[in-house]
Amino acid sequence: MTQLITHELVELDQNLGNTPEDVIRHLATRVAASGRATEVEGLFADAFAREQKTATGVPGGIAIPHCRSTAVTEPTLAMARLSQPVDFGAKDGPADLIFFIAAPEGADQEHLSLLSKLARSLIRKDFRSALRAASSPADIVDLVDGALADKPAVHTAAAAATPNVASAAKGPKRLVAVTACPTGIAHTYMAADSLVAAAKEIGVDLQVETQGSSGAKPLDPAVIAAADAVIFAVDVDVRGKERFAGMPVINAPVKRGIDEPEKMVHEALAAAENPNAHRVPHFGAEEQAENAAAEQGEHIGQKLKKALLTGVSYMIPFVAGGGLLIALGFLMAGYDITGFADKILAENNLGNLPTEYPELAWGPLGAYLGAVFFKIGALSLGFLVPALAGYIAYAIADRPGIAPGFVAGAVAGYMGAGFLGGIVGGLLAGYIAHQIGRLNVARWLRGLMPVVIIPLVASIVASGLMFLILGGPIAGITTGLNDWLSGLTGASAIVLGIILGLMMCFDLGGPVNKVAYSFAVAGLGAATITNQAPWQIMAAVMAAGMVPPLAMALATVLDKARFSLAERENGKAAWLLGASFISEGAIPFAAADPLRVIPASMLGGAVTGAISMAAGVGSKAPHGGVFVFFAIDNFLMFVVAIAVGTIITALSVLALKRWAVKKSVDTVEQVPVTV
Repeated sequence: MTQLITHELVELDQNLGNTPEDVIRHLATRVAASGRATEVEGLFADAFAREQKTATGVPGGIAIPHCRSTAVTEPTLAMARLSQPVDFGAKDGPADLIFFIAAPEGADQEHLSLLSKLARSLIRKDFRSALRAASSPADIVDLVDGALADKPAVHTAAAAATPNVASAAKGPKRLVAVTACPTGIAHTYMAADSLVAAAKEIGVDLQVETQGSSGAKPLDPAVIAAADAVIFAVDVDVRGKERFAGMPVINAPVKRGIDEPEKMVHEALAAAENPNAHRVPHFGAEEQAENAAAEQGEHIGQKLKKALLTGVSYMIPFVAGGGLLIALGFLMAGYDITGFADKILAENNLGNLPTEYPELAWGPLGAYLGAVFFKIGALSLGFLVPALAGYIAYAIADRPGIAPGFVAGAVAGYMGAGFLGGIVGGLLAGYIAHQIGRLNVARWLRGLMPVVIIPLVASIVASGLMFLILGGPIAGITTGLNDWLSGLTGASAIVLGIILGLMMCFDLGGPVNKVAYSFAVAGLGAATITNQAPWQIMAAVMAAGMVPPLAMALATVLDKARFSLAERENGKAAWLLGASFISEGAIPFAAADPLRVIPASMLGGAVTGAISMAAGVGSKAPHGGVFVFFAIDNFLMFVVAIAVGTIITALSVLALKRWAVKKSVDTVEQVPVTV
């Protein structure tokens, strides 16, 4: 096995810059110079992207930037002792000891285990003191090799798997914990050691399961059964969470397990004594979104946004598939299929069309297949409101919220409350199901709660409220809104196109974007030959949503010097993403430079929406971009609107980058988006 660190990878008492990106870039350059990485920029981009997700500074003046990267050829550790400390986000101040961990995508378990062991050694004061006192790179290498050779002193799942009988005799509280981070190399193990050390200081028996890259040994079921509470210090989903069902739980990001281990232990002890504490749910492996949000201090607006985005994300497949099938039905059988589909399918005879059915170039077979496609699509679109409501409720109450949410959504559809009714019904069902699920019921009743009691009671209450109180007023609002939209012509339609274009480009797939999109697709079912306003709104929304990624792709071609290497790679992918109506293709650019990219995108999107509405462009498909050309009326003007908006946004963002520059674009790299 190759040595993880050599003296060429150590730099002592140097000033490497003022920011984490300066230090990371310098160490990435050193790793590449040693022949352990194929390129500097790719390694830096991966490491800095990881740093932007969660700061890697930890107490004690330590920072451990790390990543997995295809640019790395062998597991490597680079170290710098800074003469001028740099702030890596630790609560106790800047870091002067920087360990840069670079692992290849396919790193073997032995190497990953050693890298994890080093991370755990860094919480020891004596080890940190020795690193600061070392006089040469060779001394650093010896210290690191010595730390890697020693056996770790941590009470994880790999330690004794049975409860401490001696401690039990004195009656201390027992806790278990799970630590995990996205990379699974450093924070996972440092959080485990910090929690164990903090628990030991106050006389608490704590067993930890580390779910890291070097493998995980599950906690013994007997240890879990004997524990009074569980701590989840994680940035990813806990594997096998159902093992902890019913236990009081403390949720936090993995970094808090390093920064505030004492507080987390005390919070877990308090939760063990509190009958109303949050608990790991009995109904599935995923914790309720509400619990996680509450533990991390999210306010009500963030919770509502998360629930809405969850509902829309699950709704989109019903809409996209159904809308495209309806468009294919129109293509094969004409618009008259809306009035004849049921009759054609009832006859179930390819050659026996209704006598009043118009002649088609594709003949009876085309009409029959068109009826099949149209009917399947219409049935799929019929799930739009129930699916939206069902998965909004799921985001709030987990699995027990799905059935009440679907029922409330179906009631909203039955009463004509539409998209707005689905949102209200889903929120009601989710909140009621969540509140019922928090009741502390007898053990024999717990098994019935998620499958019988919660769905039954929540469905009755939420749907009853929709029937008796809320459904009628919401239906009236929906009808009035649809009538107003159907009557829009001329300047008012253009203004609507501008508003929709601004919303689609404001947050590139975020809640504002999703509200505009959901508003458009919710109206497709009401579109007819005499009422084409919903089709026109859909076309404006889709065209505007295509502008940001296409514009960023064009901008990287027009002026490469204004963009980093990673952004230019993103630009290549953005051509296809934009053509497919995937607004998220512009997110890497917006994340790197939001104050220039977002306003420029909104300007182009507004122009595109206005042109589309003014030209009467209509789209019968809710998704697909230029690839559903057959479902777009006035396709030429659809393309013209997109092209004009794309050019405006590209030129605007280049102008802003040229004349509103605060720092070089090369100071920020992003991970390339792949298709």
